[in-house]
Amino acid sequence: MLIKIVIAMIAFAGNSVLCRIALKDMHADAISFSSLRLISGAIALYLFITIASESKKIEFRWLNALLLCIYVFSFSVAYVSLNTGTGALLLFGTVQLVMTVWGLVQKEKLVILKITGILGALVGIAILLLPGAERPSLYASVMMIISGVAWAMYSIAGKKITHAVASTSGNFILTVPVALIIPLIFHTHLHIDINGIMLGVLSGALTSGGAYLLWYSLLPLLKATTASTIQLSVPCLATLGGIVLLGETLTARILLASVIILAGIGLVIFSDMRKGSKQSD
Repeated sequence: MLIKIVIAMIAFAGNSVLCRIALKDMHADAISFSSLRLISGAIALYLFITIASESKKIEFRWLNALLLCIYVFSFSVAYVSLNTGTGALLLFGTVQLVMTVWGLVQKEKLVILKITGILGALVGIAILLLPGAERPSLYASVMMIISGVAWAMYSIAGKKITHAVASTSGNFILTVPVALIIPLIFHTHLHIDINGIMLGVLSGALTSGGAYLLWYSLLPLLKATTASTIQLSVPCLATLGGIVLLGETLTARILLASVIILAGIGLVIFSDMRKGSKQSD
């Protein structure tokens, strides 16, 4: 399971890097990129379930598809007006808050070791992102918070899923009508070049469709508080991806923050593993 978690988080981070390149370098507008991302994910997942999983019927859940649409479009629209640090703080802070509160409502127990890990990961995120954060516009902030709430609810819904491939495929396929209609409404503001198309297809088929499928297969095995904390690794991995792929500078602050974040997440996972071991004895 740990290997799957690492792969999923690397894919999430890769998605952030692709989105940053496409939107910040003006290869595509937010609406075009988001629509292409959803359509590409739907096509890739449909082909996958048709070729590799013929025995599974596609499961259609309108609420999950709606949450996916809200997350993708709100994220991209907000990203245009936010710098990376501010956007990540708002997004993952919201996800952490919503999923932790939901976990507590569901009577998840937070032992000292797990609380320490969560707080440690949050401290690491603050060290990593706060120095680069800036005061955002109200509109962009609200859009990113909406995106965070939608993703948290989408992740929570995934805890009840029994067939990740069938469910994720259905979610993406149901987003296609929205992905086709919204660009028609904003057609005067659309632009996308060949690089934007390539980035959108890669983001949709691999780091969205494939990664979300993997994430949905993991969620039933994870507590809500654990799932939310694990995702705090994404800004860390995205920053490291920017260093490797975009030539950004590795600083002592980034290195320190990364170690603290990963150590905090490690404590959370270890806490769950130890609790599971005690229960099985």
